[in-house]
Amino acid sequence: MKTLLSFLTLVAFLLHTSSSIGAEKPRIELDIPYAKVPHSNGKDEKELKLDLAIPEGKGPFPLVVVVHGGAWRMGNKKDVRSWISLLAEQGFVAASVSYRLAPDYVFPAQIEDVKTAVRFLRTQKAKYKIDPDKVGALGFSAGGHLVALLGLTDAKAGFEGKLYPEESSAVQCVVDFFGPIDLTEFGKDETAQRSLLAPFIGAKYSEKPELHLKASVTPYIHKKAPPFLILHGDKDWIVPVSQSQNFAKKLKEVGVEVEYLEIRGGGHGWDGIPQETLKSTKATLEFFTKHLKK
Repeated sequence: MKTLLSFLTLVAFLLHTSSSIGAEKPRIELDIPYAKVPHSNGKDEKELKLDLAIPEGKGPFPLVVVVHGGAWRMGNKKDVRSWISLLAEQGFVAASVSYRLAPDYVFPAQIEDVKTAVRFLRTQKAKYKIDPDKVGALGFSAGGHLVALLGLTDAKAGFEGKLYPEESSAVQCVVDFFGPIDLTEFGKDETAQRSLLAPFIGAKYSEKPELHLKASVTPYIHKKAPPFLILHGDKDWIVPVSQSQNFAKKLKEVGVEVEYLEIRGGGHGWDGIPQETLKSTKATLEFFTKHLKK
């Protein structure tokens, strides 16, 4: 978690110092409620919120939904606020989304929330100048896992939730920064089971292997999936780089358009390597421009 936060902090600094001089600053709206869900106490409701950055101009603009990391149990939509500001400066409406965290809420609550946020934003297309046919997703670590699921699953997977059923949660492209993909591969890792996966899934792999498979991304790979950009450091000791290598390979095998960028010497968030942070940020912006603007 520390390396991820240092990466995001460095991103904020580099993006601020490298922004175009004289660029129009986007309008920022914070804490927009997008859903009410049952509280973990079983009595009350919990309100879910998102932050939004909106470009200057008439629009409509493509939308990018940004999902923070934190092992599904930590983190905050504030962690990726620098990204939504940057994306809005580049002509995208951008939302950073809060979602229910483990262990108070177990899978699939997290992906249901992300999908609900996408549908909510489509209902607000006129208010926020959104082009509902051009939606991308960007996620980091656990957020990378969630946006990969978002891009690959439809109603048949059972992750949609109940709100705004008239709208689609589909996205047209996905950027996954070092997300865990095949959760069954962590089955024998007792540290990962105890601190990450059991709180998220609600059981250890030895108890419920089928739930680890259901929460994995790999079962949902299909040939009609949207384009993916996948980024991972080759020295990542939290999520092995093989997770992304195998994911990119399997997507390509079924004919999905994939770009894969491996960061040499990068840990879980490149460990604050400035030149690699700029490289991965540039690749992300170019990918969204290619698939949502052209």
